[in-house]
Amino acid sequence: MKIAIVCYPTFGGSGVVATELGLALADHGHEVHFITYKQPVRLDLLSKKIHFHEVTIPQYPLFKYQPYELALSSKLVDMVKLYQIDIMHVHYAIPHAYAGYMAKQMLAQAGIEIPMVTTLHGTDITLVGNHPFYKPAVTFSINNSDCVTSVSQSLKDDTLRLFDIKKTINVVPNFIDTKRFENQFTDCQRSIMALPQERIITHVSNLRPVKRVQDVIQIFSLVQKQIPSKLLIVGEGPEKEPAEALAESLGIADKVVFLGNSNEVDKILCFSDLFLLPSEKESFGLAALEAMASGVPIISSDAGGLPEVNIAGESGYLSAVGNIKEMAANAIKILKDDATLASFKANAKKSSLRFDTKRVVPQYEALYEACAFKACSGLIFYKHLFF
Repeated sequence: MKIAIVCYPTFGGSGVVATELGLALADHGHEVHFITYKQPVRLDLLSKKIHFHEVTIPQYPLFKYQPYELALSSKLVDMVKLYQIDIMHVHYAIPHAYAGYMAKQMLAQAGIEIPMVTTLHGTDITLVGNHPFYKPAVTFSINNSDCVTSVSQSLKDDTLRLFDIKKTINVVPNFIDTKRFENQFTDCQRSIMALPQERIITHVSNLRPVKRVQDVIQIFSLVQKQIPSKLLIVGEGPEKEPAEALAESLGIADKVVFLGNSNEVDKILCFSDLFLLPSEKESFGLAALEAMASGVPIISSDAGGLPEVNIAGESGYLSAVGNIKEMAANAIKILKDDATLASFKANAKKSSLRFDTKRVVPQYEALYEACAFKACSGLIFYKHLFF
């Protein structure tokens, strides 16, 4: 098939998953066309099967805000005609599904019928989409998609609760290529970050308030009182400075390392012993899954889709949002001795295999086929494969 993928090209989870999906589809022999305003960060190589088409927006002083949706829908029309695209897969309801719907209408005027799959990722539903200004457009975009998917059962439930949805929502989870996380480093250079007797605890995010980075600092503060440890925080965002100030006030600034944005997350996870993700909201928890695939157990909140990823007592532990003391106690349970830690590491890696590319990408391929034949409402993947 010839598949157009519309996504955000940035470091966020939706862009990463959309890019990895396109790469996997190309490996399966499909022709994939990425259509967005910048080449996605993980799209390193273009080939005969992988193409990138940049959406450019002419700058007119008439507009206070340049009309990206208009430029995107026009680009979609042009690319569908030029490359004879079979299906559009848009990631995020707003603005991508909205622009995709407009492209479908323009193409229909030219006698071209093309199905559109919309994947809901999280903030397009729970944050932006639920704002009164956008809610009618989000509802319209979802209901006028040919097929709709959600990255977790939790997000599907939120969507049905928050919006008047008439379409069937198929749960197709986020995924990773677990082979990419097999230990590819003969020497993780752990000694650069910590002493031999110290555990290494890691947090990776965009450091927004929803990630509760100050909770990360407080959990670590309790853990390091009993177990010699270092905390590595990867990412940039508005919570970085408050987190630095909190670490300073608690007297642990010398044990907390802020690494900023990094292209070496795989290497950082290689020498990590524990991953903290105490988020207030998580539609899925891709960062946790990547840590698990690296053999790193998880201490997380039970928000959103995290209980679908992190299995309590197996890959780590779950606690209520804000329960810092319990999270710290559970972290200590895992880190207390080498045997316990090794067991959790092995179980985390094993648990991540549920979300391997080879298990999830075929679900999208089946969805595309069903969507082309207007039969996607009868597909149920998630519970059958994972539970």
